[in-house]
Amino acid sequence: MILFFLFSFAFAQSIDAYVDPSHAYSEWGTTEGLLQFRGNPLRNWYGTGPVGNDYNISWKYPREAMCSKSDKKTWCGSGWTGQPVIWVRPDGITEVIVGTYDRKVHFIDFLTGEELRKPFATGDIIKGSVTLDPDGFPLLYFGSRDNKFRILSLQNAQAEEIWSLDAKQDVPRTIWNNDWDGNASVVNDHLIFGGENGWFYVWKLNRNITKGVVSVQPEIRVRMEGWNDELIRNVGDRNASIESSVVMFKERVYFANSAGRIVGLDLSQVDENLQAKIVFDFWTGDDIDASPVVDEHGMLYIAIEYERFLKRAQTIGQLIKLNPYSPEAPLVWKIDVRKSDYSKSGLWATPAIRNDVVYASTHDGRLLVVDATSGSLLQEFDIGFHAWSSPAIIDDRLVVATCSPGGFKIYDLKNPKEIYETLTYTLPSTGCIESTPAIWNGDIVVGSRDGFIYKFSSR
Repeated sequence: MILFFLFSFAFAQSIDAYVDPSHAYSEWGTTEGLLQFRGNPLRNWYGTGPVGNDYNISWKYPREAMCSKSDKKTWCGSGWTGQPVIWVRPDGITEVIVGTYDRKVHFIDFLTGEELRKPFATGDIIKGSVTLDPDGFPLLYFGSRDNKFRILSLQNAQAEEIWSLDAKQDVPRTIWNNDWDGNASVVNDHLIFGGENGWFYVWKLNRNITKGVVSVQPEIRVRMEGWNDELIRNVGDRNASIESSVVMFKERVYFANSAGRIVGLDLSQVDENLQAKIVFDFWTGDDIDASPVVDEHGMLYIAIEYERFLKRAQTIGQLIKLNPYSPEAPLVWKIDVRKSDYSKSGLWATPAIRNDVVYASTHDGRLLVVDATSGSLLQEFDIGFHAWSSPAIIDDRLVVATCSPGGFKIYDLKNPKEIYETLTYTLPSTGCIESTPAIWNGDIVVGSRDGFIYKFSSR
């Protein structure tokens, strides 16, 4: 087991309850909406229904494709993970907020598709999902490939930057690069996230509204390297970035990195002892970009890529269930999705879980339906190559965006262990959808690599 030194910190409250996915945003705050990747820090809430059986494009944003160059490559639209925020503003307007590959955050009227605010420009592309403050503060949290993680005030007509963190700032060394792919969570006035620089952070935000003006005064509480020399030797390279999103369960927070390490930190005694200890530390052997998923028992479901071709990864598998309360023998079950020992495969999409069934999309284009207790493969569907978009569950429907061709599929979950496809929709452009869809009142909002954000509505 690999152990690391952790700075001590104070946390206002522990996380003391599992959030039932049938409950909405209110379990985490007061703001109405789909506020971050997978809805809350448990990553188990997907939006509101009902999901229909027949969809058409109700708007397409903007008028011209959103594209820019980064690292000598042209990027268009939005990609992995790229899930939009959808929230009901105090003035009653429902607003879509999304970061895209044209180096901007866009603010879109959910009903009309028209621009609500001037886009906020950054210095490079935005890949990850943005986070809206859950507690009623008009604040937006996100990172960009320009090295900066930002907090924006949405208090006025135009978004305004009020704080930023450079990925090279206040750390003795970094690893891999300085992007921010992982989606941040805000819990009890603490901002929790990881970076491609390899570090895990907790910041005390000190949010405040004085004389009608919102402000933050962030103070560092945790700044932890997610790697050490042993881990780097084991994987044989320096790719130990944190690209997945943190996940929380009761008193614990978990993060994973691209060297295949999963870490759990215990927050239960931080108020009394001003420290948090590592309670779980497991190495899978290959890159984890998908976010961990947790069930009502605190078990972890991990989707893993296969690209280093290490023996450890061949042994562990690419879709696994872990019991983090049994750290010496945590592997409950495993599924090997490799087609060969020498071809890139595995999972980039974050699995979905409901009613003791796991739904997972693989890079080579399969939707796996897995019994969460036994790990038995119940069903398998062809959804097209490069399936990086994370599935979403609304009531008794599963929505899965696709890349080859770009569009989405809907499955009936009335019998969760024997599902069937009810709809296949293909974009007119057939542009790949890597982003995770946001679903609100049954409408689907998602970006495509063709350069546009779409809203699909059921007739």
